[in-house]
Amino acid sequence: MFIEISNLRKSYGFKENRTEVLKGINASVEKGEICVLLGPSGSGKSTLLNIIGGIDQADSGYIAINGEKTVEMNEKRLTRYRRKHLGYIFQMYNLIPNLNVKENIEVGAYLSDNPLEINDLLNVLGLYEHRHKLPNQLSGGQQQRTAIGRAIIKNPDILICDEPTGALDYNTSKDILKLIEDVNKRYGNTVIIVTHNDAIKNMADRVIKLRDGQIRKNYVNTEKIAAQDLEW
Repeated sequence: MFIEISNLRKSYGFKENRTEVLKGINASVEKGEICVLLGPSGSGKSTLLNIIGGIDQADSGYIAINGEKTVEMNEKRLTRYRRKHLGYIFQMYNLIPNLNVKENIEVGAYLSDNPLEINDLLNVLGLYEHRHKLPNQLSGGQQQRTAIGRAIIKNPDILICDEPTGALDYNTSKDILKLIEDVNKRYGNTVIIVTHNDAIKNMADRVIKLRDGQIRKNYVNTEKIAAQDLEW
């Protein structure tokens, strides 16, 4: 297994205000899989994603990437782990307003020892002709494509997507999901998508459903359909 999640527990607050968000999570994700984490607000999916991403720490249990346990890493190693292994895509694009599309994407390349070729990636993203535009000259979908480019250029093992279509309309959402699917096929990244949109599970190799801090379903999707064929 590539990602191993073992007996992960996480709580917030103190004493009578203490809330257990993750209640002993066990799961695994194989290299190159698209894994969808599904669940309503408060189910623990974003907390789980943040622990996988090295942004948050569990109270007990561990995450291991290719046999390396994040809990055993000091801050310096954890920073290196995030830089080496992880690319982040969020609902908000967080682009640098005074840099153009190409420059925004190149910011991610500086974090990598083995970045992808920028012009090739711009073509994959459908952004080559927009490469000299500033973020305020782009549509929401083009801004999200730029944000995906910034995450992908560093050639990460794991692409973490937190509600990547949450701010987009239906057709643009499907375009972005198809792009994530294309990136997975072309570059072989393991993709983890957090969403509350039930339809997105149909494009996944693996589906993990959370509710109240526990995994309710965890299965391999044997009837996977293309992102462009999703409907909701």
